[in-house]
Amino acid sequence: MGTTNKIYLDHASTSYPKAPGVAPRMCEYLEQVGCNVSRGEYETAYDAAEVVFNARERLARLFNFPEPHNVIFTSNVTTALNLVIKGGFHAGDHLLVSAMEHNAVMRPLTQMLEAGVTFDRIPCDESGELQLECIESLIHPNTRAVVMLHASNVSGTLYPVEQVGRICHKHSLRFVVDSAQTAGVFPIDMEGMYIDALCFTGHKGLLGPQGIGGLLIREEFAREITPLISGGTGSFSHLETVPELLPDRFEAGTLNLPGIYGLNAALEYLERIGIDSIRTREQELAARFTAGMERLPGVRVVGSHDAHQKAGIVSLDFGGRDNAELSFLLDSEYGIMTRCGLHCAPNAHKTLGTYPQGTVRFSVGYSNTEAEIDFAVEALHKLLKD
Repeated sequence: MGTTNKIYLDHASTSYPKAPGVAPRMCEYLEQVGCNVSRGEYETAYDAAEVVFNARERLARLFNFPEPHNVIFTSNVTTALNLVIKGGFHAGDHLLVSAMEHNAVMRPLTQMLEAGVTFDRIPCDESGELQLECIESLIHPNTRAVVMLHASNVSGTLYPVEQVGRICHKHSLRFVVDSAQTAGVFPIDMEGMYIDALCFTGHKGLLGPQGIGGLLIREEFAREITPLISGGTGSFSHLETVPELLPDRFEAGTLNLPGIYGLNAALEYLERIGIDSIRTREQELAARFTAGMERLPGVRVVGSHDAHQKAGIVSLDFGGRDNAELSFLLDSEYGIMTRCGLHCAPNAHKTLGTYPQGTVRFSVGYSNTEAEIDFAVEALHKLLKD
């Protein structure tokens, strides 16, 4: 049958389309600015530096963080998590993570086992809900931090970061949060949630381009972290030692300035329309899709069925059918783009009972329409009748 009309339902991987203004602002930098920051004593370089600082300020406001200079730019959330995990913890340290973590946390943490860092997983039930009551029993005298996601990229399940933050504060633990699936959609209050380091990416809910992300980090925690990469920063050039000043300490080399220009435009857009509007729309669309799936026999909606209590992600397991085949047919026959597999989170699937087959993940975005959701539901009804 085939179709030339495409429906994008893979926003948990990356948002598309990007916010209005992102592409023009990136082009503006490349075609009209072009220079570096902290490396040139001329007006254009100063103007570019102002854009970079505006982006830091916008991120600090968005996440209720008091110090824009402690907003560190990296290439993505994975790099930010590696910076914190590999630079901040050492032999003898013990960490806690959830049982639903993405490999952006688990792979660097598993590497750190060789360096003498250990970890335990906070249990989650078969729907992916965190068993909050288990945390304190897992804390040892050498426990240094809790590192966990804000929402699952597999099931969309939201995690009680505010309650976890209170536990961390009570026990003097660092609290590191992976906001890949929530930044720009759900409110995050670093002060109220006792978050010490918030790792983010620009290309998902923030509606910016790929290749730009970072972290917001408290000063006292930053002083405990050894930079993974060092080099020129354009500051303190008389020294061959790494600067102590933030953000320079963690921003060696040339920044992704086209990416920051694009991210700044996306953040302006989010400020105009409000993240509450985005969240409401995405949850309504996910609820509409979930309701359509509940009428289909043999289809398991993985995790909570209440779309208003999670991110805009609906993962399906088709039981006796081949999930990969159905994902392929959705694209080839109906132009519906999804993601199939383990989504870089194998232990999450073990927790949810979908390992090794994985799931077909449908993730909605602010740009999707009710008609697209209805078409996806109808397509699945037709495919499952075959």
